[in-house]
Amino acid sequence: MRARASWITRRAVLTVSFFAALLALSPILVSRAITRPSVDEVAEGLTCQCGCGLTVANCNHPQCEFSLPVRTQIEAMIAKGMSGREIIVSFRTKYGEKILSAPTTEGFNLLAWLMPFGAILLGGGVIFALFGHWRARSTPRPAGPATDAEGPFDPELRQRLEAALKKDR
Repeated sequence: MRARASWITRRAVLTVSFFAALLALSPILVSRAITRPSVDEVAEGLTCQCGCGLTVANCNHPQCEFSLPVRTQIEAMIAKGMSGREIIVSFRTKYGEKILSAPTTEGFNLLAWLMPFGAILLGGGVIFALFGHWRARSTPRPAGPATDAEGPFDPELRQRLEAALKKDR
């Protein structure tokens, strides 16, 4: 029984030590992951210029004249220690805004991000206004059956109508 208790104690100490070491090393691992992007992460932010309309990471041409050299350049830039943002900026400087797979959130490009939401809000407002207008135009109907005193017909007209109906029978 005593041997088993010491084994459990040793295992608990080892487990706690492992998690303490992992916790101590986590800032180093996280900083390395942040500063060292993968080729696919960076290539996803760039549009292939071969005409396929896909990103450099997803270009489906086996021997693409654009995406293969760009992927090689991205690997070299990562090996130099450049961050993903720096790599994207260098390609943007070289090729212009057309290389970016998503518009930037500054200047006129901000309109590309805001326009869909504005269109949805505007359309909802128009629909809401139309329903309100249609509802206001409709005439309210009486809740119960109309009596002779409340009826929309003149009593004299009602008598003439009833007489005409009796005559036709």
